[in-house]
Amino acid sequence: MWPYLPELLERPVPRYTSFPTAAEFTGAVGAADMEQALQAVSGNVSLYLHIPYCAQICWYCGCNTGAANKRDRLAVYLDSLHREIAAVGKRLGNRVRIKRVAFGGGSPNAISPTDFVRLIDALTVHTHLADPDWSVEVDPRTLTASWCQAMAFVGVTRASMGVQTFAPALQAAIGRVQPDAMIVQGMELLRAAGVSSINFDLMYGLPGQSWTDLEATLARTVELGADRIALFGYAHVPHLIPRQKRIAADNLPDQTERFAMAARGYDYLTARGYVPVGFDHFARPDDPMGRAAIGKRVRRNFQGFTDDASPSLIGLGASSISEFPDALIQNEKNAGRSRMLLSQDLLPAACGVRRSATDREIGAVISGLLCQGEARTGSVRLALLEPALAPFVERGLAQVDGEVLRILPHGLPYARTIAALFDPYRQDNARRFSSAV
Repeated sequence: MWPYLPELLERPVPRYTSFPTAAEFTGAVGAADMEQALQAVSGNVSLYLHIPYCAQICWYCGCNTGAANKRDRLAVYLDSLHREIAAVGKRLGNRVRIKRVAFGGGSPNAISPTDFVRLIDALTVHTHLADPDWSVEVDPRTLTASWCQAMAFVGVTRASMGVQTFAPALQAAIGRVQPDAMIVQGMELLRAAGVSSINFDLMYGLPGQSWTDLEATLARTVELGADRIALFGYAHVPHLIPRQKRIAADNLPDQTERFAMAARGYDYLTARGYVPVGFDHFARPDDPMGRAAIGKRVRRNFQGFTDDASPSLIGLGASSISEFPDALIQNEKNAGRSRMLLSQDLLPAACGVRRSATDREIGAVISGLLCQGEARTGSVRLALLEPALAPFVERGLAQVDGEVLRILPHGLPYARTIAALFDPYRQDNARRFSSAV
């Protein structure tokens, strides 16, 4: 079991899917920067297509998503997305090879299988697809045989299912009711479609949840053969996510219970052969993510931990974020405004941040700590942070070896907190982030 030191976990910290984080985005970065970045990018590139709609809205969810109950609204959004694919493809030309395409949301399967295939056709026409890996996030409550047939037609090999918990009472408490049989059917459909890597998103820290509940969910997950597992701590922040007001806050596990669930979950999954990726993600050793973790090739981008080696990720769709070596750029969140700009052949980039050389250096340190458990920090930066690092070093959570800072096994749950010490932006943004565990 990891040592529980609550005084070292008091400050909320970012998840660091980027550095600088989205909290530092401003309107000083926009369409002109996106134009410049697209003109400069070359080589292998990844795409992310955002579908910000779900058939049913879960109460806990903090994603930028809305109900897919108005077909006209969906049609308008998809028209805008088609326009953006054409606009971005024109600027990329044939010098860029698309090696990975991910559909996320929301729930991409909130759109019809036909609409999904039409998006694939648009990508084929307007971009240089170089036999890419395809991945799709799916909601098992609306996953159909026809949708999986479309995935098989495209060649999707990776999928992520929102499972959260198998306990019926907990599902009801968070507005995510999906019987065991529904998950089983989803797994069978995905496997039959040729999806070889399936991720389960699971949660701890849910209202009324005990270790017994979590252990049963983990056991069922292993039994069903999930290739990857993301074990997230539920962050109850109704002041930021109004839909969470529907979740009763009087029965939430306290910080001690949350920490114990994370620790025991880690022990449970690693004891059953899963390779840890950070402290809250896991993969089978023969899964691409597991192989990347073993080979120390895991990275962080806006999709979280990834084995994607591409230095550039282009986001398409409302609120999606593009990542380039020297800039992070986010699209307009308002789908109507995006469509208006695209109708004039203008890119819908709205905000972002330029990454200085120092930003890139710090980003490499943070990524190394979270992904490989160690990073070469530079002697000057390490010396400046020595007082802040001392509590972690003295308690055996971290080790300094010359210019290398290493997270020790007992220090895994403190990795984000340690990484945040290197972040000069985070000091006045604590309220915008969640607990480290």
